[in-house]
Amino acid sequence: MSETILVADDEPLARQTLCAQLRELGCRGTIHEAGDGPTAIVVANRERPDLVFLDIVMPGTTGLQVLDRLDYEPKVIFTTAHDQYALTAFELGALDYVLKPFGRDRLARAIARARSMTGATQVPLIDRAKAVLQPARPRLSKIFVRDGNRIVPVALASIERVQGADDYATIVTATKEYLVSVRLSDLEHHLGGENFLRIHRSHLINLEYVTSIQKGEIGRLEVLMKSGARITASRSGSKRLRDLAC
Repeated sequence: MSETILVADDEPLARQTLCAQLRELGCRGTIHEAGDGPTAIVVANRERPDLVFLDIVMPGTTGLQVLDRLDYEPKVIFTTAHDQYALTAFELGALDYVLKPFGRDRLARAIARARSMTGATQVPLIDRAKAVLQPARPRLSKIFVRDGNRIVPVALASIERVQGADDYATIVTATKEYLVSVRLSDLEHHLGGENFLRIHRSHLINLEYVTSIQKGEIGRLEVLMKSGARITASRSGSKRLRDLAC
C-alpha cells in the first residue's frame, strides 16, 4: 500500500516499533511521525495522511483534542495501553484501536478494518470519539456498532436484550441484531442502570421490554419479552427479578 501514514505517539520506542511493523505489513508510502499533540495537528493538517495512528494521551493535547483540530477526517487507529473496560468502550464506539505493546496480527486486523469502512456512511469520527474519550461523560444514551461496512448508532432504549457468548455479544433490537466483540460482563458495566438487568450469565435484558415473568423450573423464573423471546433466568437472576417485585 502506498498510502500516507502518521504515527503520533510520545514514546520513541513505540513509534519505532509501529513504523517497523507497518513496513513489514507492506505499507510502502510515506510514514510521518509526531511526538506530541500539537505536532500531530500541524503534520496531519499539512500532509493530510490517509491513516493516522493516534496515541490517546500525549504531551500538550489529548488524542481527542487532536481530532477536534483537524481540518479533514482521516482513517484513525488509536493506540492505547488502557484496561479492558476502556477497550470495551472503544468497541461500543466502533473505534479502531491497537493495544500496547503492539501485536502484529491485531495491527493487521485494525488496518484492514479501518480501510474497509466507507467514509460517507460513518457517523463522524469526532462524535464517536467524544462519546468514548472525553472525561466525565454522562450516562450513555446510545452506542455505535459496525453493520457491514457502515457504523450506525443504536439507542440504548431500543435494545431489548443482549446475549453473550465468550468474548462476543449479540445486541438485539426490534429490527436487527448486531454482533460486537465485547464480553457480556463488560457490556453490563457500561449499560448498567435501572433498565438493564443481568438475569443469566449469558443474558442481559431491558426491563422495559418484559411482558411477563412466570414460574419456570424449580427455583427459576421465565421471562417473556415483547418480541416473544423466552429466557429462563438463573437462580441468582431469578432472585434479582423477585427483588424487583413490590
